[in-house]
Amino acid sequence: MQPQNALLSATGTTIFTVMSALAAEKRSINLGQGFPDYEGPRDVVEAAAAALLDGRNQYPPLTGLPELRQAVADANRRFYGLEIDPAAEVVVTSGATEAITACLMAVLNPGDEVVLIEPLYDTYLPVVKLLGAVPRLVRLSPPRWELPREALAAAFGPKTKAILLNSPMNPAGKVFTAAELAFIADLVRRHGAYAICDEVYEHLTFDGWKHIPLMTLPGMREHCMRIGSAGKTFSLTGWKVGYITADRSLGPNLAKAHQNLTFTTAPNLQRAVAVGLAKGDDYFDGLAASLQGKRDRLAAGLAALGFGVLPTMGSYFVTTDFRPLGFAGDDVAFCRHITEAAGVTAIPVSAFYAGPEDSPAANGPVPTHFARFAFCKSDAVLDEALARLAAWKARGPMAAAG
Repeated sequence: MQPQNALLSATGTTIFTVMSALAAEKRSINLGQGFPDYEGPRDVVEAAAAALLDGRNQYPPLTGLPELRQAVADANRRFYGLEIDPAAEVVVTSGATEAITACLMAVLNPGDEVVLIEPLYDTYLPVVKLLGAVPRLVRLSPPRWELPREALAAAFGPKTKAILLNSPMNPAGKVFTAAELAFIADLVRRHGAYAICDEVYEHLTFDGWKHIPLMTLPGMREHCMRIGSAGKTFSLTGWKVGYITADRSLGPNLAKAHQNLTFTTAPNLQRAVAVGLAKGDDYFDGLAASLQGKRDRLAAGLAALGFGVLPTMGSYFVTTDFRPLGFAGDDVAFCRHITEAAGVTAIPVSAFYAGPEDSPAANGPVPTHFARFAFCKSDAVLDEALARLAAWKARGPMAAAG
């Protein structure tokens, strides 16, 4: 038989699949994967259910139902002051991961370079490489996750076609500052590049931090593709409804990419998401406040157990340093250990960094003593996870010795 795709064949099972399978086997509380264990807004779910019965279940328009495209445009104006043409500047996708892929497909040719910022979502690097483009990685390091401006500027060059920017950032919980965004925008403008902006956690920011879309900065309108996620905004991750906002000059290629990936997205879910995006400020403020409370609940409990807890400005995740516990192994070993010995599952942060073949040694070492916990769970589940970790720690020093 002829060989299959070399890149996919060489790609191992993701750490999320591995840890989730281990969590199921050990009946562990899974704080590894970032999905809520509670339902989204009832009125949005009821709108989806009702839309199944209204006789409009055939193919919707390629770029999305007019009511959802209008709702996305309205949300851009409402939250960010962006004036968007819903007919030409919005494309609805089957989830944000598809949106990321469509954005990359829309602008990349083989040999183009794409700047990626580590730690990164595990889809970014394989898709860039599958499209024949060349990744140029720039590394952020815990605990402060500061943007290394000199390294970022050096990553841009004559072949740079795009940068993929995730803010609020998974797994770091970082919200890029206005000054950092201005620096990035300047590089993008000077190189005539595109910015693919993964903003799925846009409404999940805490402690007064506000998400600033790169698209809102001067001169960035035609450079940016801004990606949102109904799954994150409405706690309905299984629906897989995403949306891209981009300048009309990018719209045709985005639509063609989407056509060749999934063509369209379930019409009843699109109608329901349009209902959700029109919800009042109390919903969006309440979503952030609720998740901030869950973050505080888990972070305080982990800190009381001796973990070093890093700040989380946004997203679903808190990053912890487990070295104060005295564990001798690396983050992969630690996450396996607490799954098996404590009945609580986390994700090793090293999984969000590329291997040496893609990320040069100049970027510095991959951190191997941090674990990411998801706090988008019910309070009872978070409390039980903390109780299990406390019992594990109380069993004695060998339980945390690696």
